[in-house]
Amino acid sequence: MSEDNFTRIMSIDFGLKRIGIALSDPLKKFASPFLTISNDEKVFTNLKKIIEEKSVEKIILGLPEDSPNSSKSVYNDVVGFKSQLENRFNIQVILWNETHTSKIAERRIIESVKSKKKRQDKGLIDMQSAAIILSEYLDSQTQ
Repeated sequence: MSEDNFTRIMSIDFGLKRIGIALSDPLKKFASPFLTISNDEKVFTNLKKIIEEKSVEKIILGLPEDSPNSSKSVYNDVVGFKSQLENRFNIQVILWNETHTSKIAERRIIESVKSKKKRQDKGLIDMQSAAIILSEYLDSQTQ
């Protein structure tokens, strides 16, 4: 069976400025950071392209543990984004607790990225966070 016949799972680390994206391998065993896109007027066009090109069957969307009533929370933005994804792409979107993913991502980047300048790229953290979210989800499916 060729890789073209497989679907993938995508995860999203949602941010008001940037969105980190990770993808599973075609067998849905491993999560890999994919890219970071701007959360701007082209966000859904960019997501559509990835969903189609990578044959995405499901999206895992990181949800902060914050209270929806907190002034700093993006909780409500994430819930609204979930609805938009489901309506625009007719795709299953699963909310996943993303508590501590940014801190774990920062540690991974410090350990693996030698260049201090590259480590300061916030998009790198967003992609790594998305990969952690997806990895946690994939691990939960094999238990």
